[in-house]
Amino acid sequence: MNEVLVETLKVCHRHADRLLWALSELERHLPFTGSKLTQLSNVDLAILDQFTTRFGKLQDLMGAKLFPAVLELTKESVELKAFIDKLNHLEKLGAIPSADQWLLMREIRNAFSHDYPDDPDLQAAVLNQAVELARQLTEVLTGLVDYIQPYLCLEVSKQS
Repeated sequence: MNEVLVETLKVCHRHADRLLWALSELERHLPFTGSKLTQLSNVDLAILDQFTTRFGKLQDLMGAKLFPAVLELTKESVELKAFIDKLNHLEKLGAIPSADQWLLMREIRNAFSHDYPDDPDLQAAVLNQAVELARQLTEVLTGLVDYIQPYLCLEVSKQS
């Protein structure tokens, strides 16, 4: 079995579990507003940091390592060099629901690198969008695991 894929999936699941935990801890504050953000406790701010960090790490890892590993496992890499081509191919195969949705998740991840300390309303808007996309991000991971399951079974049977 592809060791890189297995290790990547383990780390992805760790990020997803911690992302969903942070999201569940933040539920009582949803939807965020600029006013709510300025009143969060230090503990809630730390949980919010956990949420944004895990969102970014999961999104990065899936795009950088998991998607290429899935294409390799399924023998579908067909010399795709541009990331958008890989996304479109994964969508065409049914491995991910939408390349455009993935690009939106990437935009949100990039927005986290801009703190907007003087604009809590803008922070709140980005975070509210990230909350919905975080659920979708974990669903993409689950869908990918379901998609590759038959290929993993083939790999195991070839080794036997």
